Amino acid sequence: MSSWKKHYEYIIQIILLRDRSLMTKLLVFSALLVVLPMLFVGLISYRQSSQVLEREARDYSLQIIDQVQLYVEDYLRDFEINTLKIINHPDTVNFLKMETREEVESSEIVKSIRNLLKNSAYSRSDILNITIILDDIQVVDSADDADDESALNLRSEYWYNTIPQSGEPKIISRLIHWKQEELAVISVMKRIVSPQTLKPFGMLIIDVNYKRLQDVAYRVKPGKSGYLSIVNEQGLYVYHPNFSLIGQQANAMDVQEMQLKSSGSLISVDKSKNLLTFSRSDILKWYFVTSIPYDELMSGTDYIGRTILFTTIGFMLVAYVLSIGFAASLVKPIKRLHEYIKRVEIGDFSCKVSVDSKDEIGLLSHGFNKMVERLSRLLEEIYFSKLKATELNLRQKDTELKMLQAQINPHFLYNSLDTIRGMALLYDRDEISVMAASLARLLRYNVKEEAPQVTVRQEVEIGDIYLRIQKFRFEEKLDYLVDIPDWALDQKIAKFTLQPLIENCIVHGLEPRSGTTHIVISAERSPDNGIFTLLITDSGPGIHPAMLSELIQKLDLREGIELTGKHIGLMNVHRRIRLIHGDEYGLFIVSQPGEGTTVGINLPLQDTSKGGS
Repeated sequence: MSSWKKHYEYIIQIILLRDRSLMTKLLVFSALLVVLPMLFVGLISYRQSSQVLEREARDYSLQIIDQVQLYVEDYLRDFEINTLKIINHPDTVNFLKMETREEVESSEIVKSIRNLLKNSAYSRSDILNITIILDDIQVVDSADDADDESALNLRSEYWYNTIPQSGEPKIISRLIHWKQEELAVISVMKRIVSPQTLKPFGMLIIDVNYKRLQDVAYRVKPGKSGYLSIVNEQGLYVYHPNFSLIGQQANAMDVQEMQLKSSGSLISVDKSKNLLTFSRSDILKWYFVTSIPYDELMSGTDYIGRTILFTTIGFMLVAYVLSIGFAASLVKPIKRLHEYIKRVEIGDFSCKVSVDSKDEIGLLSHGFNKMVERLSRLLEEIYFSKLKATELNLRQKDTELKMLQAQINPHFLYNSLDTIRGMALLYDRDEISVMAASLARLLRYNVKEEAPQVTVRQEVEIGDIYLRIQKFRFEEKLDYLVDIPDWALDQKIAKFTLQPLIENCIVHGLEPRSGTTHIVISAERSPDNGIFTLLITDSGPGIHPAMLSELIQKLDLREGIELTGKHIGLMNVHRRIRLIHGDEYGLFIVSQPGEGTTVGINLPLQDTSKGGS
């Protein structure tokens, strides 16, 4: 593992040029920042341009194909109409009703049929020949060249059995022998159905001169050397600029891919790489295909590649020149700063770097000067602070010694109060005895170290003791009632909460007035929001509205509650409750001048095992 880690660190060190000078790093990384983005942009541009050229070529080819397809469909549809005219002619109808060769010869109808075929052929200059074949009966054509042998030859060709038996016309291309030469034609084939048996028993063939289709196809020039071809649904060439391929099988893989969709494009790799764009004619069941050599299509991208190469080289040269100047402007002030740092290392704090600019290096130099100045001051401060710390330490030791000497053990106070109680009982002074016992109990509760929270029961007991002591002092001027239900006695409350609030009632509600002051301690709960409230109510003079507003504002503060002034006890209780239970709990005050004051304590209501009302 350690060997692999060393290997990894060594590779990172080489890649990041950690041991090289800053000048070298700037030159290398600036070159990379130019070369890599340029190469990346170049590759993307090259790829995008290739896709754009390919897409434009495909779209252009599809437009051409659509125009040629419409023309060819309309052109050949006219010949399908001619087949209907010929078959529905009265002479043809009579001819088709004849069932034997003898019946045909005796009727001399062949001459009428031949004239009909000749007239139909002469009506259009692009029709070479029209042939009617009645199986095993008669063969008639417009060129006086048909015989039984030619009919047999037709039946042996590949396309003969593909003609629909339903009488639907089908168009194919083929090579025929015409006037002692081989000629490419387009043939419109239609099965002839017997009027008596309604079964096919012959065929009508119209051979159309290829010249019209050839003229249209020659005008289609996708690219410089591209061409248009037509392939039927069997994958055989219907048309190809090379007539020797007519009727031959096209590339099988290309045909399979074309048969998957009605139109689109593909890259064909046969003898050479070509972009094929195709569209299927639903009427003719043919595929019109344009073929463009891929090298010719992509020739424009060579210019883009050369442009990117020369641009990258130019940008590299500019980047190197700018990098050298930029690196020099960075390295020189850094070297100068390094020299001053060495002087500081040996303890020379009198040096100061000249700041020539406001850039980051200028800010760094300025910061270095301030740091050196600060270090010099700090050294002096540390020296004097050590002297002061030593002096303070000696004073603290002396103070601690005096505090230990003056410390009084709380047990001494407990024992003294017990002695006073015993003497009071000895002389039958029950009031003094009760008061001493109550004061001892109160002192033990306040001094004893316990948890920060106690039960309401404990706090009420201490509050009752405190009120009992005050009752000895004020007699009839003080009247109090503790009305706490059983369910509240086991609830939790912060220790030493009630006594400071009861003391406030004595100080602010009882002492300023001459009459009797009533103090009531009660509790209520709100189970819906999970809160119970302790209420300390006095019938004193109340709080002035301005002072009440000030107190409420202090209680509402989330932070920074003041613990100074004459309300320190109130604020101390409020802060401790918030620290223990959260900011949603604490004290609230309700007061009316002349009607008394109520201080409420909102606390979380807890589930206890005891019930009660």
